[in-house]
Amino acid sequence: MELRHLRYFVAVGEERNLTRAAEKLFIAQPPLTRAMKQLEEEVGVELFIRKPRGLELTNGGEYFLEQARQILDKVSATVEDTRRIAQHRKTIFSIGFVPSVFYGQLPLMVRRLRRNKNLEIVLHELKTREQVEALKTGKIDIGFGRVSIDDPDVEQELLFDEPIIAAIPTGHELARKPPSMKDLSQWPMVVFPSGPGPNFADITQGLFHRRGLKVRVSQHVNDLQTALSLVASEMGFTLVPEQVRKLNREGVDFTPLEDPNITTPVIASRRRGENPNAVMRLANTILDELVQNRLTGRYP
Repeated sequence: MELRHLRYFVAVGEERNLTRAAEKLFIAQPPLTRAMKQLEEEVGVELFIRKPRGLELTNGGEYFLEQARQILDKVSATVEDTRRIAQHRKTIFSIGFVPSVFYGQLPLMVRRLRRNKNLEIVLHELKTREQVEALKTGKIDIGFGRVSIDDPDVEQELLFDEPIIAAIPTGHELARKPPSMKDLSQWPMVVFPSGPGPNFADITQGLFHRRGLKVRVSQHVNDLQTALSLVASEMGFTLVPEQVRKLNREGVDFTPLEDPNITTPVIASRRRGENPNAVMRLANTILDELVQNRLTGRYP
């Protein structure tokens, strides 16, 4: 089996159509059809169900598509890191993160790691589920997110629970006192991120649903910065982790909630069962210190 077979298969699996996949790959359809038949013969199972209007993946095909993507991502990451190492003669350490954890102590961790002149730190903004896949393919070495995801190849560590606060338009009446969830439910809410969960949007909307409250969503947006821009435009409020307060965004006030026990986790994700190398041991040591600073109130 060659890598081109996997690339061809991923294109066909995503397009569900041989003609469109051939156009995407810039090859003729007959050799693509032959390659798919050869692949099925080599794997020993049917990967597609042929239908008049296109193709449908079998259960085995769905699984093979997921694995093929991971293999190609791993190859791509390996090639990229190899080039970087050859150019800079440095060890690559890649960190995945959701934006809301980057306003606290994570920049301190990056800064301290960069003191090692033999290290090149690469940052990837990824949702927690994307971090899990990136860990499995080798794109990142550690991830920081807020959602617990069960995967046999990835272990997650709860670092600490962080209070959730409200971001509201400057001068809004919600700022008169710490609002309750019932108070907030009377106003339109900007929700982030959009897209399939689990994600922070599920966490925040769940806070209302579990209390029997309806949430009035005015807008779904992709990221935190856009959500805060809409808050500043008086489109509604949004809920954010406490460390986002450091942004000092014009037109936005941050206020604690009436219930200080409403929190969101900060979670570190790593590959399961992997013996930490020297770089990972250094990162873990720095991380332990920063978490203790947070837990004991020595928050920078």
